[in-house]
Amino acid sequence: MKYATFSLAADPAPRLGLVRGDQIVDLTAAFARTWPGAPSTLLALVQSGPDGWQRARASDTDGAPSHPLASIRWHAPIPRPSKNVFCLGRNYAAHAREAAQARGQEVKIPTVPVIFTKAPTSVTGPFDDIAVDRTATQQVDWEVELGVVIGASGRNISKGDALRHVFGYTVINDLTARDLQQQHMQWFKGKSLDGFCPMGPVLVTADEFGDPQTKRVQLRVNGATKQDSSTEHMIFPVDVIIEWLSKGLTLEAGDVIATGTPDGVGMGRTPPEFLNDGDVLETEVEGIGVMRNRIKNIRD
Repeated sequence: MKYATFSLAADPAPRLGLVRGDQIVDLTAAFARTWPGAPSTLLALVQSGPDGWQRARASDTDGAPSHPLASIRWHAPIPRPSKNVFCLGRNYAAHAREAAQARGQEVKIPTVPVIFTKAPTSVTGPFDDIAVDRTATQQVDWEVELGVVIGASGRNISKGDALRHVFGYTVINDLTARDLQQQHMQWFKGKSLDGFCPMGPVLVTADEFGDPQTKRVQLRVNGATKQDSSTEHMIFPVDVIIEWLSKGLTLEAGDVIATGTPDGVGMGRTPPEFLNDGDVLETEVEGIGVMRNRIKNIRD
């Protein structure tokens, strides 16, 4: 199943949808006919638990309104997560090396997952412009990442059980203000500017997505490939991330995890490359889809 959040020109209120081919089925309308109290958002569906997921799958969508994908406005699958997005730093060895070298630091491959977060207000849609406040940063960098959405809450989750706690997967671009990152000597501020977490275009359920450690991840800037790798190169795979993150910390249904980026970021290039006004980013994960976001400078 490929779930999405969308709206229409005639009705800007976000709706829950199911992508089928080149159409999106309006599940908000479909559920209203046969499911009193049905979840009206994708976050609510995720939080409804296995009984809700099964009912959504079994729901009769014959006759429900559908729309061409080209006619809708896409929103992030979960436009406003309930709390910060969990993120992995330096989870690919090649990126750990390029990041250290760019800063003149000793290369140290992490032995435990490096966790930081992005504010919920950083989340934006898969085709929205990224409004960059140039009074805040001059060094905007890109990072393609596989996103994980937790379906079943839990604490102290074992590696063997970890993937059973996943509802589905999406694409995330962990945009970063490198100058802020350097100034603050930590990652939160430089990762959390408004619009710095494009997400989407769909949320693919775990059963359809398959093994999360076999997926190609790519990012292009103005058509030029900058990152091209595979999730098989993660230092800490998804099951280990969930096991480690949940130790003494409850993961809740709807929590979002960005699993880290491979090498090829702008900071690590010679000379460094950063995003400019009008640049177009294409962020892609195999089996999910492609996001396209344009950088748009603002000064207020």
